[in-house]
Amino acid sequence: MFLARQGCLDLLDRGGPKILPTIPQLIIPLKTALNTRHPDIVAATLRIIQQLVVSGDLIGEALVPYYRQILPIFNLFKNVHKKRACSDAVDFGQRKNEDIGDLVNETLQLLETHGGEDAYINIKYMVPSYESCIFNN
Repeated sequence: MFLARQGCLDLLDRGGPKILPTIPQLIIPLKTALNTRHPDIVAATLRIIQQLVVSGDLIGEALVPYYRQILPIFNLFKNVHKKRACSDAVDFGQRKNEDIGDLVNETLQLLETHGGEDAYINIKYMVPSYESCIFNN
């Protein structure tokens, strides 16, 4: 799985203008990965979506019409946080960004900031508990 994940990230890193025309073909594999509901797969997919959004100027806006397909699973994981013991121990999982609830929130914020003027209303429709990172500041 590491090789596939790293391959995706490398392609997004070096794809440049070739990424935008492939957005429609990427939606079904992203949706399939999210629909597994397996926390490790969902977390890896969220990281790939984050990289996808920032890999080109218009990619965030190009994803807005597909929010209805990819955001429903975000609702399931938005408030799922790794149970941390109340102690003085250091949680090294934080450094690796392993908290899926935080990953969902970060991904939604990236989708909003890079998705143009219609992004927030579409996110809010699919994830009602989402609070804007733009309008609330």
